[in-house]
Amino acid sequence: MSLLEDTLSKQKNPDVRNIVQQQFCGEYAYVTVCNQCGRESKLLSKFYELELNIQGHKQLTDCISEFLKEEKLEGDNRYFCENCQSKQNATRKIRLLSLPCTLNLQLMRFVFDRQTGHKKKLNTYIGFSEILDMEPYVEHKGGSYVYELSAVLIHRGVSAYSGHYIAHVKDPQSGEWYKFNDEDIEKMEGKKLQLGIEEDLAEPSKSQTRKPKCGKGTHCSRNAYMLVYRLQTQEKPNTTVQVPAFLQELVDRDNSKFEEWCIEMAEMRKQSVDKGKAKHEEVKELYQRLPAGAEPYEFVSLEWLQKWLDESTPTKPIDNHACLCSHDKLHPDKISIMKRISEYAADIFYSRYGGGPRLTVKALCKECVVERCRVLRLKNQLNEDYKTVNNLLKVAVKGNDGFWVGKSSLRSWRQLALEQLDEQDGDAEQSNGKMNGSTLNKDESKEERKEEEEELNFNEDILCPHGELCISENERRLVSKEAWSKLQQYFPKAPEFPSYKECCSQCKILEREGEENEALHKMIANEQKTSLPNLFQDKNRPCLSNWPEDTDVLYIVSQFFVEEWRKFVRKPTRCSPVSSVGNSALLCPHGGLMFTFASMTKEDSKLIALIWPSEWQMIQKLFVVDHVIKITRIEVGDVNPSETQYISEPKLCPECREGLLCQQQRDLREYTQATIYVHKVVDNKKVMKDSAPELNVSSSETEEDKEEAKPDGEKDPDFNQSNGGTKRQKISHQNYIAYQKQVIRRSMRHRKVRGEKALLVSANQTLKELKIQIMHAFSVAPFDQNLSIDGKILSDDCATLGTLGVIPESVILLKADEPIADYAAMDDVMQVCMPEEGFKGTGLLGH
Repeated sequence: MSLLEDTLSKQKNPDVRNIVQQQFCGEYAYVTVCNQCGRESKLLSKFYELELNIQGHKQLTDCISEFLKEEKLEGDNRYFCENCQSKQNATRKIRLLSLPCTLNLQLMRFVFDRQTGHKKKLNTYIGFSEILDMEPYVEHKGGSYVYELSAVLIHRGVSAYSGHYIAHVKDPQSGEWYKFNDEDIEKMEGKKLQLGIEEDLAEPSKSQTRKPKCGKGTHCSRNAYMLVYRLQTQEKPNTTVQVPAFLQELVDRDNSKFEEWCIEMAEMRKQSVDKGKAKHEEVKELYQRLPAGAEPYEFVSLEWLQKWLDESTPTKPIDNHACLCSHDKLHPDKISIMKRISEYAADIFYSRYGGGPRLTVKALCKECVVERCRVLRLKNQLNEDYKTVNNLLKVAVKGNDGFWVGKSSLRSWRQLALEQLDEQDGDAEQSNGKMNGSTLNKDESKEERKEEEEELNFNEDILCPHGELCISENERRLVSKEAWSKLQQYFPKAPEFPSYKECCSQCKILEREGEENEALHKMIANEQKTSLPNLFQDKNRPCLSNWPEDTDVLYIVSQFFVEEWRKFVRKPTRCSPVSSVGNSALLCPHGGLMFTFASMTKEDSKLIALIWPSEWQMIQKLFVVDHVIKITRIEVGDVNPSETQYISEPKLCPECREGLLCQQQRDLREYTQATIYVHKVVDNKKVMKDSAPELNVSSSETEEDKEEAKPDGEKDPDFNQSNGGTKRQKISHQNYIAYQKQVIRRSMRHRKVRGEKALLVSANQTLKELKIQIMHAFSVAPFDQNLSIDGKILSDDCATLGTLGVIPESVILLKADEPIADYAAMDDVMQVCMPEEGFKGTGLLGH
């Protein structure tokens, strides 16, 4: 919809609508001709402006010719002929039937860039003349179709999303041109259109083309986006046009509001100027008396003085509280953010702006200065003691005259001492609950300091849990009595351990017990590894999809048990031994099995481990088994070997199995902020399995989890058990779900490949919103995106990702169509996907 059409749709006055339609409305027809039968069909349409594509053109007449050129409808774009009752090749063109008195030509400078997914501006020169003859383009010849230029609208700027708008309008009575630049109106000299500074771009580049030469009566513009032509008449009316009463009333009302606004702005400007002059005089008066010489002086916040000099913000009262110490005096560390000014200037400041407290020459806190000097002396002494302790640590300690010190404490004792001094220096500020002028919570401050002290206590790194000397000699070092004396000066409360001090007896007992337990664990691990070598090394394992011929029974344990047991066998001194086989996690609350035969060959295979009968006998000897789970193969017929059945013990619980599947599906449809992957297919080639095997399966399955062939003779994947007519009941599967999360030890991290990007999505967002995300990630417009998942095309933009089967870790294939130069369609899509508030027009209706 054009600007005029939008204005008419909102206009309630019928007189205004009639005037606009008579002045601006024209008519053209879409004419389609069938090549087979020659039948011609017309579709009439009114227009208020002609949208002309300027890309690839240098003259306005070329743009008009392209707008009216004949288009061939062939191939997939064939025309359905009602006479032939089939799709036929055809031609289509636009024929101008009638032209309005005022012709609006919209130059399409703002086009859609498929690479960036945003609009861009075309800064190419277009030539146009002051006289435009439209007779060659009109269907019905005869009559006057000569137009003269009456307005040019300019967009100054390089971006389609920002810039400045200027209008050039010609007075039809006097023939003079006027430039409208916001509230500034300028009359051009010589009754000629002059496009000067308006043609300069805001950000010129080296690749700008040189302006072509323009003959007399022609113009070239790189910023014009609308040209308005008025039908040329033979005679010029000399009489004054009578303005309708309702239009005159509207103009008078707008003029009155504009005059009121001008008066208000002039008053505001006057007040601002007066205020600025007063502030200037004040600064001029005080600036000379501001520096403090031999006369008495005071301290004022430097930040406040800077704000006082800034005329853009009102001056607030003086606030010196941020510079006070706990004794309500000037803190010595805050001198750098204060300014010393004369007492005369301070009296004027406080009398005009108020505030406080006033900080005179006696405001500096003596106690804080003395404390700061003491801390500085201690820090200097610390540097000397640090060198002395380092020299003493180089001397070997003889006999039992030394003391045990933690190695970690020795490495960081200087830093700990400095932090203690800083804490002492900061205690004065934190007392009375004040810190930099703001009140702190005393309880919180005490808790924070207590935590810091617990972390920084010296020599506590060699304490055992019982408060005695630890038994590990690798964590401590023997230092001389002189070195310990120096250290004790800084840490008087540190635990003291002379060299003759015995280690903790309880820790020694625990150490002996630990060594015995480690030896016992090594023996148990070695015995279990020898008894179950294939299970430990994951060799010669049975497979349900390819049932071994030499056995009819296979046993099942949880994969979590196997992995924990392997951890213990590999590292018996670090891991606890596994004493029992917890198969209850594989069963439902009723004691039934939670897996089908088919699921154990596919998605549930990572949750279970198959055990040979010989291994099962050994497992029953080595571990406590809570539930026995096994699968038995039975040959039903002797003639037909296909009658093979697989029966589980315990049997499958259909209700619990179905409830678990429903819960899993519900969880997959209700996710928020999950990761999916979008893979862009280049040159219509499919993704290779060896480069990205996970792209060939659904969601998070890997190549090894793909569906395998069922064994010969399998008829019932659910172990020959039917649901029957039992009443289903809702069962909680929290224990099983928790177990499921616990047993999955294999890495589920998706392996990204080239041309693939990860996106965060939610189940309730629509496919349209996902396409917008993909547009920003791949610079592919939504209407050029062909999305598919597992061979299924995703086409319903209003459907949510949950209903489309997009689950976490899914991989979506993206095939991008080749771009087409249909800028009108691009703008329509961008208006839907990225609505913006752009230029609303100049309000000029060709008056």
